[in-house]
Amino acid sequence: MTTLEKVYTPVGSYAPDFELPGIDNQVHHLSRYLQSFRAVGVISLGNYCPYVSLYLDRLKNLQAEFAKDCFTLIGLNGSDVNGHPMESFENMKTFAQNHQLNFPYLWDSTQDVSRSFGAIKTPMAFLIDKNGILRYKGQIDNHPQDALSLREDYFRNAIACLFKNQAINLPETEPVGTSLIWRN
Repeated sequence: MTTLEKVYTPVGSYAPDFELPGIDNQVHHLSRYLQSFRAVGVISLGNYCPYVSLYLDRLKNLQAEFAKDCFTLIGLNGSDVNGHPMESFENMKTFAQNHQLNFPYLWDSTQDVSRSFGAIKTPMAFLIDKNGILRYKGQIDNHPQDALSLREDYFRNAIACLFKNQAINLPETEPVGTSLIWRN
């Protein structure tokens, strides 16, 4: 049995830079996004995660809501494809097209970036400010099953606080979702 080395970026530290292929057949660099945007949200996704399906419309709405403030989401698939071919790069393209994603979707084939961020679930949110500092990590909100229930919108609130130059009240929450599929 292989032990998964725990490596993660704590809130308040520099987020790991990356250079990853996107479904648009371009190479994406976090540092380039940080030159163009005031904040970047990285979301750990999986093509067939039931929790991701619950959140897709909310994620697309967040992207649309905050794009005018110079914000972008980036989807990150770090799930192992060995034994799980539904997580393949080609299936990511189909997934993005079928769900009309309005943000880039990147493939972390080595799982290095997912591991560096500390992604453990899909979905899991990471908010990075323009200086490359990780400002929030964890749940998108506390109501995955019911988008209309009384709720705490952790990720949305963190983005709003960041843009208002206010402290983020809850900079880290325990993620809820499906465990990321790690390579053995």
